[in-house]
Amino acid sequence: MKLCLWICLLAVLPAQALQLTDDRGVNVSFAQTPQRIVSLLPSLTESVCELGQCARLVAVDRYSNFPDSVRTLPQVGGGLDPNIEAIVALRPDVVLLATASRASARLEALGIKVVALEPKTYKDVQRVLGKLGQLLQVADAERIWRNIDAAVSAAAQSLPARVKNTRVYFEVNSAPYAAGSTSFIGETMARLGVQNIVPPALGPFPKLNPEFVVRANPDLIMVGDRNALGLEQRPGWAGIRAIREKRICVFTTAQSDTLVRPGPRMAEAARTMAACLQDKAP
Repeated sequence: MKLCLWICLLAVLPAQALQLTDDRGVNVSFAQTPQRIVSLLPSLTESVCELGQCARLVAVDRYSNFPDSVRTLPQVGGGLDPNIEAIVALRPDVVLLATASRASARLEALGIKVVALEPKTYKDVQRVLGKLGQLLQVADAERIWRNIDAAVSAAAQSLPARVKNTRVYFEVNSAPYAAGSTSFIGETMARLGVQNIVPPALGPFPKLNPEFVVRANPDLIMVGDRNALGLEQRPGWAGIRAIREKRICVFTTAQSDTLVRPGPRMAEAARTMAACLQDKAP
């Protein structure tokens, strides 16, 4: 009889309330664990799925394309300026977005819970996985991070000594924007034992004067296929050692997506960069 009463009591108790502080420093409270989630940042979409909670996603931004299951979800525009009406119509329990998104205030004014999380470094990725684990009541977020971190270390250990200290230029966009030493991509490069030609003082993703790359004269260039055409036609670039000796790794669009997203696939990104170094480093 007592057991029956206890089970009945549990059945009518409200789900456990929770509170977390997002990357804006805003405290967000929930009466229960969110079940309907809109994600407006690919790295957050991938993190939710890595935590085993893909089924809670009801919509994503137009750039979220991994894992394959999210491709069937409604898309609600870009992450920085999404379709607010479409989001509200989905009745989400929470919207996950970047701190730079202009949508936060508008969504909150309409009574939609917002959590802004924007990983930019390895420590950020670890922290964001922990926050999402807290939000979604997933207990093993730290284990997932440890597996990612260990796999990056394994990729570094797989490289022969000859590739160490290779001077690398990683182009993120053809403006040209580069991955600097303080970016998560730069952190991966450092863990692989290579030298980034972009110093920390220039920031994580600086727009460079093309002449800077000419003067730096990298041994190897990493670039996505969307930006690889015409590198040698840029003024002075034909004389860069990497171009002269054809030491250029051109990544597919799918590989580029993996490389530029600070999230669960950082280990895969490290392996992709390691394979490039194995093949093309002097």
